[in-house]
Formats: sequence, structure tokens, C-alpha cells
Amino acid sequence: MSKHDSVTRSGLIAVGKVSRPHGLKGLLRVITYSGSGTCLTDPEIVYFRTNSGRIHEQRVTTLKARKNFFLMGVAGVTSADMAENFRGAEILVKKESLTREEDTYFWYELLGLEVYVDTGEFLGRISRIISAGGNDIYLVEKDGKEIYIPASYEVITEIDLEHERMTVSPVEGLLDLNEI
Repeated sequence: MSKHDSVTRSGLIAVGKVSRPHGLKGLLRVITYSGSGTCLTDPEIVYFRTNSGRIHEQRVTTLKARKNFFLMGVAGVTSADMAENFRGAEILVKKESLTREEDTYFWYELLGLEVYVDTGEFLGRISRIISAGGNDIYLVEKDGKEIYIPASYEVITEIDLEHERMTVSPVEGLLDLNEI
């Protein structure tokens, strides 16, 4: 997902996807991009971007956490057949409904950032964020080459959203392993 794809012109942020219907009563099985349900707990209204690109507003009636996914009920969807229309749809919320703690960032804020080593060397841009259990991993691309940067305080020394820049102080061997 690119930075452009994750934020719509109307200020909606992509936070997850409907993987499939669940059960017979119209529940949706939802996977969030962050792995956390905090992006879905506040908004009473969510938006679904279907495979055709159309965006539909829906009121959330229920949200239940499961081990690796969430079950979401939306107003007016009362059967598996109705829920099937949401399969593969991306879930969006209004940007202002999201809150974050200090020193945390949303994926849409990080995608596209330029990444530099603390010595000034340009490594590339963050093109993808991989959720890998405890820590995310940033995929940085430059001239068709890729480098994986762990999202850890030991490696990332600064994130400057205003200047769209991230500075890293790679642990010994990290750049050698990735060979840019």
C-alpha cells in the first residue's frame, strides 16, 4: 500500500480489510493493518472501499476481538449473502477519529518517508511496512534494491514527519546483510 493509497482525498485512512463473511448473521471477518483494533474501537462510522473503488459509509453495530482478527457487525447487514458484498473491501476511518500515543506513528505517516543513515547516506524510501509480531519492519527501496529496517528504538534515531524523513543508526552488519 502506498502513502497515496492509504489516505483518500476526503481524509479517510485505510486501517484494515474485510477478509470474508463470518457465520450466517452478516458479521464481517476483519484484519487490521496494524494488528490492533484500536483504530476500530472509536469510530461509530466506518467506510468501505469496495473492489470497484466505490466508498460506502456504514454504522458499526458490534466489534469483537478474536485471536488474529476482529468480527464486525454493520447496520443493515443481516445475512451471509449481504456480508459477501464486503469481501475484500478496504476499511477506512476519518483521520480525526484516530488517536496515537507519543512516539508512535500511523503507517500512512511513514509510507514514502526518505530514509537516511545518521552519516547522511540516503538509503531510499519506505515503500511497505510489514507487521512481524512484536516489531514492524520497514521495506526501504532505492533503484530497484530493497533493504529491511526493523522498527526499533535501537535502529531508528529520528522521525521527522514535517520533512518526510527518517534517520537510522543501523546496528553492525544490518546494511551489510541487505547489501544496497
